[in-house]
Amino acid sequence: MKKTMILAVTAMLMTPVAAMAERDGATVYNTKCMACHMTGAAGAPIVGKADQWGPRAAMGIDALTASAIKGVNAMPPKGTCMDCTDGELKAAIQHMLDNSK
Repeated sequence: MKKTMILAVTAMLMTPVAAMAERDGATVYNTKCMACHMTGAAGAPIVGKADQWGPRAAMGIDALTASAIKGVNAMPPKGTCMDCTDGELKAAIQHMLDNSK
């Protein structure tokens, strides 16, 4: 019994981050993206400014996500969210687009 419990706890602790529940777009934006995308730091498009997001939205969500993953202009790869999954980044971008119409 004791051995089984130790194995179960060890397996739980070794669960990869990717297997954990993904954060939603608003959470990722509020904790990782907001610092630059609220102020326009280093040329980041500001959330809520449709004129800044319109040309980017025209690229499509998949192209925007690919750019964010690789990094673009002054934004390093994945911005400040090195622990984000591609899906979490896509959700954060969608959140920013939805709030910039």
